[in-house]
Amino acid sequence: MGFSLWGAVISVAVLAPNLLLLAFPPRRPLPSAHVPWPLTALERAGQALCLVIPAITEPGSVAPGWAILAIAALGGYLALWLRYLLRGRNGADLYRSLWFLPVPMAVLPVVTFLATAAWLANPWIAASAVVLAVGHIPASIILARAAR
Repeated sequence: MGFSLWGAVISVAVLAPNLLLLAFPPRRPLPSAHVPWPLTALERAGQALCLVIPAITEPGSVAPGWAILAIAALGGYLALWLRYLLRGRNGADLYRSLWFLPVPMAVLPVVTFLATAAWLANPWIAASAVVLAVGHIPASIILARAAR
C-alpha cells in the first residue's frame, strides 16, 4: 500500500465528469430499464474500486508507453461528455454508439483503467477495472437498448 499521484489523477479524471449530471442533467431522460441487481452491484463496486485503488496502491515498474493509451482513452471519454453537453444533454447520448463501440462511455473508462494498470504495473487496478467492466458494460448495454 502507498499513495500514487498518477493513480489518483486518473481516478478523478475518469469519475469526476459524472458530476456534470448534477449540474447538467439530461433534458430528455432515458426510459427506465431493469438492470439486474448483480450487474448494478458489480458496477457500483467497480466504480468504488476504480476511485480508490489507483490512488492507494503504489506503482510497480512504470511502463510509460501505456500512458499514451490511457490518455487517449481518457481523451475520448471526455470528448463524449462534451458531445453530451453540446448536443443538448440528451440522455440517449450517454449510451449512443461510436464507430464500432456499442457503449463507448462504458468501454473507454475501463480501457483507461486497464491501460493505467499496465502503465503503473499495478495488478490491483487491473482487477478493479475488470470488476467495473463486468458490471458497467452490460448494464450500459441494457440502458442503450432501452434508449432506442
